[in-house]
Amino acid sequence: MINHKMKTRPRLSGKNLEDLVDKICKTYHDEIGINHADGHDLPRTHEIIHLIEKLDEIIFPGFSSNNDYTIASMPYHIGHLLTEIHSLLIDLMIRACCFDCAEHGNENCDVSDRCEKSAAVLLDSLPELRESMKLDIEAAFAGDPAAASLNEIVLSYPGLRAITIQRFAHQMYHERIPLLPRMLTEYAHSQTGIDIHPGAHLGKGIFIDHGTGVVIGETCQIGDNVKIYQGVTLGALSFPKDSCGLIIKGQKRHPTIEDNVTIYAGASVLGDIVIGKNSIIGGNVWLTESLPPHTRIIISPPEQKIRTKHQS
Repeated sequence: MINHKMKTRPRLSGKNLEDLVDKICKTYHDEIGINHADGHDLPRTHEIIHLIEKLDEIIFPGFSSNNDYTIASMPYHIGHLLTEIHSLLIDLMIRACCFDCAEHGNENCDVSDRCEKSAAVLLDSLPELRESMKLDIEAAFAGDPAAASLNEIVLSYPGLRAITIQRFAHQMYHERIPLLPRMLTEYAHSQTGIDIHPGAHLGKGIFIDHGTGVVIGETCQIGDNVKIYQGVTLGALSFPKDSCGLIIKGQKRHPTIEDNVTIYAGASVLGDIVIGKNSIIGGNVWLTESLPPHTRIIISPPEQKIRTKHQS
């Protein structure tokens, strides 16, 4: 017989609960990994998602909301969206900048004017961003024989989504806004499996096919009409250090990929090297040296041994 009666379990209460609360709260004293309850209110992930949703409606209107757009009503809807995005940006940027000032020991810095100017720059970049995304869509359609339509690419291609978010984050990165650019691209990373640092410069007509496992580092420079397949790493070979053994930040340490380069699945292109235009890098290549234009590099096929069940 199976006894279905629940056994009595001790409850977490009284002294045990008090002791556990005390132990957990002691881990907060160094303020690492917590939002500052008594200080600056850091931006939150759900706010970043909300900003991205509003930006999506500017870049690809009608694809991600229930709004029914017409050409006649578009100015009204876009004006309303821009007003919402401006308010979101100002709030998020002021909070991020205030926290950054406090981290650097300057509690009294005035960030309002700086954030207003940066918000204006970011909003002014949206027409150019939209034109760039049109070229990215066309590159995906031209480069993928499985693509049935341009709309299918907008609706379902993770590479396009990662690039869209990164392009806006890149503008914010150049405005030297703390925290937010990386939060934007890491959200894209979590949704697509594609990790593009906001500092990376992407040219026009970029196509990331499949995309899972692609990594593009902070100081990477990518030209126009570049095609990148899944599992590609455009990374750093090593990190220069100062006399104290600390990593020196801000130096160019990632590849420059010139126009019309194709990089196939699993390739690793590492260090501050230049891959010349119209080059092809084969799958699983490990590359740490520059290549002149019009170069094709592949690895030797591995030796394969096939044995059937009739062979000994």
